[in-house]
Amino acid sequence: MPAPSSPTRHTIRRTLAAVALTTLVIAAYGFTQVGRFLTKEDPLGKADAIAVLAGTTMDRPLEAFDLYDGGYAPRIVLTYETAETSSESLAGRGVTVPAKADVQREILVRLGVPANAIVLPARIHDNTAQEAQTFRELAVKNGWRRIIVVTAKYYLRRARFAIRREMGDTGVEVEMRGTRYEKTEPDRWWTTRSDLRWVLVEVPKLIAYEIGLGA
Repeated sequence: MPAPSSPTRHTIRRTLAAVALTTLVIAAYGFTQVGRFLTKEDPLGKADAIAVLAGTTMDRPLEAFDLYDGGYAPRIVLTYETAETSSESLAGRGVTVPAKADVQREILVRLGVPANAIVLPARIHDNTAQEAQTFRELAVKNGWRRIIVVTAKYYLRRARFAIRREMGDTGVEVEMRGTRYEKTEPDRWWTTRSDLRWVLVEVPKLIAYEIGLGA
């Protein structure tokens, strides 16, 4: 009985072309969807606190105010971040630069948030992992069961990972919210410089977090 004939070159070329086309389609789809992937928010429910990750002066705190004003939680948590090196130099020249968190607290009070509804721990934070530790300590101490965390939209995935990891077995639920006051175009992230910069920074950092290299 004659042996089965081997695949022809034509068949091989067609198979390789089909594989290449399929790979290209998948890659193109992934390219267009990465913005949506990074900016995925959680459905919000009533919470014990709205925690604001440091990074902007009012874009994130203003989102927190809107949520507070909408009755989502009875308090807002702000955090101090590491000050710019120039602040020390200015202090030596007799000029005091207010910390962002102090400015945020003052503006929130002026917007109508009672001072006793704003939680501002004295600890200085250098990264999200340290902020997550503070949120954990506050939640455990005060018996909070759910917090809403406000940050930049493109930072939602990585922040969610870091904060939920820190909460561990506390039972505290974490819901992520991206501020609407930072302009983003997740569906067309490659068309604007700021969105492009966010994606190019966040994707490799998120991968690092997932494999255990993130702080």
